Amino acid sequence: MFLRYGPAYRWLVTLTALAGTISGILSSTIVVVALPDITGALGMGQEEAQLLSTGFLAANTGFMLVNSWAVERFGFRLTYVFATGVFVAASLLAGFATETAVIIVCRVAQGAAAGLLQPLSMQIIFLVFPPERRGTAMGMFSFGVVMAPAIGPTLGGVLVDEYSWHAVFFLSLPTAMLGMFLGLLFMPGRIAEGAAKRFDWVGAALLALAIGTLLAGLTDGQRSGWGSHAVLVQLTVAASATIAFIGWECVCEAPLMNPRVFAFGGFAAACMVAFIYGAAIFGSTYLIPLLVQIVQGYTPTRAGLVMMPAGMAVAITFLVAGRMADVTPPWLPVCVGLAFFAVSSWLIGGVGTDTSFWELAIWILIGRVGLGLTMPNMNVGALRALPPQMLGQGAGTINFCRMLGGAFGTNLLAILLERRTELHAEALNAQIDGRSATLEARRLLESLYAQGGLPEVVRRDAAYEFLSRMVEAQAHLLGFRDAFLVIGLICLLAILPGLTLRQRPPGVSPTTQLNKLRPA
Repeated sequence: MFLRYGPAYRWLVTLTALAGTISGILSSTIVVVALPDITGALGMGQEEAQLLSTGFLAANTGFMLVNSWAVERFGFRLTYVFATGVFVAASLLAGFATETAVIIVCRVAQGAAAGLLQPLSMQIIFLVFPPERRGTAMGMFSFGVVMAPAIGPTLGGVLVDEYSWHAVFFLSLPTAMLGMFLGLLFMPGRIAEGAAKRFDWVGAALLALAIGTLLAGLTDGQRSGWGSHAVLVQLTVAASATIAFIGWECVCEAPLMNPRVFAFGGFAAACMVAFIYGAAIFGSTYLIPLLVQIVQGYTPTRAGLVMMPAGMAVAITFLVAGRMADVTPPWLPVCVGLAFFAVSSWLIGGVGTDTSFWELAIWILIGRVGLGLTMPNMNVGALRALPPQMLGQGAGTINFCRMLGGAFGTNLLAILLERRTELHAEALNAQIDGRSATLEARRLLESLYAQGGLPEVVRRDAAYEFLSRMVEAQAHLLGFRDAFLVIGLICLLAILPGLTLRQRPPGVSPTTQLNKLRPA
C-alpha cells in the first residue's frame, strides 16, 4: 500500500478507519435524543428503553475482543468491510422497525459491528505511523471521532422534530457506506504470517454469559426487587461466569483477551482509567438529554443544541491533546482532564429549573474539554506501555475496558437515577402532606379552576394532580443532581490510577526518553 500510494497512504487509511468508526459512535449517542419519542411510539417500559443504550454498549464491548482474532484470521480489509456491511443492514432495519424486539436486536447488531471497528482503527493507526507521530495521528483521528457525537444529537433532534424517530437511524448510513467503499481501496489485507490462531469459543461464550446476565440482573433488579429469586440467580451466574472467564483466559493457548497485557503496570492503570472514563462519558451522555427534556422541557432539537458547543470544543481539544501525547508524559493531561470533568459534573449537580441554556452548555463544555485531554493520552499511554507484538491485544483490551465502563456506567446511573428519584418523591410527599402551605396552594388552585369554569367535582382532583406533578418534577431534578455528583466523585477517584501512568515503555531507558523529547 505504501508503494502504491506513497506517504499519503497514512492519511488515506486513517480517513478510511475514521469513516467506519464515526458511524458506530454516532449511532451510540444519537438514539438518546430520540428515546422519549421511541418509548412513546412503541409503548416501551423503562427497562426496554434502557436496553436500547445498554444492549448496544454490551455488544460493542464483547466484540471489541473479537477484533484481534478477526484481523489476524481474515485481515483488516475483510474484517472492516464485513463490520460496516452489518452496521448498514442493522441501521436500515432499525429505521423501518415497528416492534420493540426488532429495534433492540438491530441495536445489538449495530453495537457488535461498532465493536469490531473501533480497535481496528486504533491498531491500523499505530501500524502505519512511526512512534513519534502516533500522538498527533491519534489526535487527528479523535478530532473526527468526536465531531460525530458533537453534531449527532443536534441533527438527531432536528430529524425527530421535523420527521420522526425512524430518521435518526439513517443519519449514520452515508459515512458507513463511504467507509465500505474506502475500505475496499485502502485497507490492507491479512498481514499476519502463518496460520491464524483458533477462535476462543469458550472464552467468548463465558464473556457473553457474564455481561448478558449481569446487565439483565441490574435491569430486572429495579422491576422485580433485588432480593427476588430470578435476580439473585442472574447475578450469581454473572459472577461465576466472570471468574470462569478470567481463569480460562489464563490457561487458553489463544485467549480472547490476553491477561499478560495487565502485567505491564502502565497498561493496567490505563485500563482502570478507561473503565471510569467510559462510565463518565456514556453515562453523562445518557443523562444530559433526559435531564433537559424531562426537567426543563427542552425539545429534542434544543436538547441536542445544548451539547453542541461542548462537542466542538472537545474536537479542538483532541488536536492539542494528540500533540501533547508526543511531547509530554501521559499522566499529566489524563489527570488534569479527569479533574476538569469532575468539576463539570459538580456544577451540573447544582442544576435547577431556572438554569439558563448557555450556563448549562458551558458546564457541559468544561467536562468535555477534560475528556478531550484524557482520551488520546490515555490510549497512547496504554499502547506505549506494551511491546509491539501485543499492540493488537492491547488495542482491543483498552477499548473493551472503556466500553465495559460505558455499559455498566449507563446501566448503574439509570438505576441510581430511578432509585434516588423515588426516594426524593417519598420524602417530598411526606413533607407536604397535611401542611398548611399545601392546603393553601390547593385552595388557590381550586379557586383558579373555578374562575376558568371547571366543574366543582373535578377541581379537587385537578389541584391534587397538579401538585403531584410538581413534586414529581422536583424529585426528578434532585435525582439528576445526585447522579451527576456521583459521576464527579468517580472521576476524582480515577485520578489515582492516572498518576501511575508515569511508567516508561518497556525496554526504554531514561536517557533514550530524554533524547526523544529533545528537538532534533
